[in-house]
Amino acid sequence: MAASLYGTDEDFTRTMDEAFALMGPRSPHVREQWLAERPSPDFDDVTVAQPLLYAVGYALGRATADRYGPPDTLLGHSAGEMVAAALAGVFDFADGMRLMMARLPALAATEPGGMLAVAASVPEVEPLLGRDVHLAAVNAPRQLLLAAAERPLRRAMSRLRERGMTVRRVPARQAFHSPLVAAASTRAGDRWTGAALRPPSVRLYSAYDAAPLTAERACDPSFWIGQPARTVHFARALDRLLDDGDHLLLETGPGQSLTTLARRHPRVLAGRSRVLGTTEELIPR
Repeated sequence: MAASLYGTDEDFTRTMDEAFALMGPRSPHVREQWLAERPSPDFDDVTVAQPLLYAVGYALGRATADRYGPPDTLLGHSAGEMVAAALAGVFDFADGMRLMMARLPALAATEPGGMLAVAASVPEVEPLLGRDVHLAAVNAPRQLLLAAAERPLRRAMSRLRERGMTVRRVPARQAFHSPLVAAASTRAGDRWTGAALRPPSVRLYSAYDAAPLTAERACDPSFWIGQPARTVHFARALDRLLDDGDHLLLETGPGQSLTTLARRHPRVLAGRSRVLGTTEELIPR
């Protein structure tokens, strides 16, 4: 998660230090897990992973913008949509971190479960979907995430493998982007009603709406409150972004998962848009 930049890049380090100061009592544990040579299993816990995803994504995005200029378009995935919103000025980075931390206890207390990455189309997995198993994300035409409580998740994995599909467990302990976390998201939502929300200063695509985020949606607390329980339609959002114009795409999150998806997009393969490597490679050490 870009830990090698900490202490070597001044802008990145300053933002991460601000983030840790905002995390409150959990800050020492989160920081220790992030900088550990071999993180413990706690690294995948929502109380560690979620604030780090938000902090690292914002720190990389901010450092990149400071060096190469602001983006003209932003698109986030899951927690990355909060990163994109903060970079677009919908809310302050500090407010976003406080809101992120406020919802973590309720999310962590949800029924144990998880997520599956499946190489299949939506119609192929539809027989499994229902009350117990949910479509969490559509990242590409044949790259899906399913979410469920522990027992239904294991049953779904067995059935998918019996059908010859490629499936793997995602390192998550909660059934994100499913109704299983809806009540927890709502309980933590009262903090959003007092947040200062503004229209995005640059074009911001929502992976939940698969469309540009309107000023009305951006300023509606319920839109942000419900995100952990909603399906992520990243594939459709990326389609819409690239249909609207040609771009140079750069991932400002930890890893290259979205970069890989973008490089396989027909408009990128056709040379209409380009994809660079990770932000870490562009920030001098």
